Amino acid sequence: MLKDFAKLQTFLMVIKEKSFSKASAKLGISQPAVTQQIKFIEEYLDTKIVERKKNGILLTKEGEDLFRIAQRLEKAIANSEKELLKIINKEFTFIIGSSYAIGNYILPNYLGEIKKRIGNEVHMRVGMSAEIIDFLEDKMIDVALIESPIFRDGIIYREWVEDELVIFSNQPLPKHLKAEDLFEFDWICRDENSHTRKISSEVFEEMGVQCSNFNVIAVLSSPTSIKESILHADKNAERPLVSIMSRHVIHSEIACGTLYEARLKNYKLERKFYIAYSKERKHDAFVDNVVNYLLSLNKI
Repeated sequence: MLKDFAKLQTFLMVIKEKSFSKASAKLGISQPAVTQQIKFIEEYLDTKIVERKKNGILLTKEGEDLFRIAQRLEKAIANSEKELLKIINKEFTFIIGSSYAIGNYILPNYLGEIKKRIGNEVHMRVGMSAEIIDFLEDKMIDVALIESPIFRDGIIYREWVEDELVIFSNQPLPKHLKAEDLFEFDWICRDENSHTRKISSEVFEEMGVQCSNFNVIAVLSSPTSIKESILHADKNAERPLVSIMSRHVIHSEIACGTLYEARLKNYKLERKFYIAYSKERKHDAFVDNVVNYLLSLNKI
């Protein structure tokens, strides 16, 4: 059983996420596959290791013992992977493709550590999520980080981190906005192919609001151009200039008070970021190392 550590990794993820369904999303496998692997471990050990409860997963005494052993094995394997990469000693450039918000505002914080872990140069390609997946299929990049779930055959998708979209302006806004408040602003919107545009439009429809009735002064594709446009807008304008953006993009400006955020009353604009890589490279040591490192980042 120890030779097949993948099943123990599944067990560790189930405990970490306290859910079979969440573990399946994080691992990029189906929920029945997660259940089957846990069942295999229990049959192998001839004992119950987890119990499903309404509020999550509960470990049995045997499960707690297994959890401690699996944690030690995971740490040992992680250290061994680093030694393995030294043995491989392969010189090449590892390319990560990412959508705009991730590539411009999240990934740069971790490129140095990724380079250190794989002992090779790391480059980025930034674009729309669909474009990045095209690059992955064409083997032009090694790993994709996307904010829109562009699901295609032959690719493994792993849920990564939660993202929240907020309405923002360079003028103070009410903390929570009602439907009628949205017509009091001038808007910069994302282009129609944007996942941000898709999510916000769906929520606006639930609120009974039509984006076509907003006073839209520009439609832009780049988060950076939108942020810069609003940063430099007239702060004394009668109608605040607003747009919708990932909090990751405007986090620093919100913290220092140059931009202000607001949320929709009784509605949430949320999505997940995904890590994607080819099934052909499922057991690639370099891909594994990068993916496991990214997944280990508890807070971004």
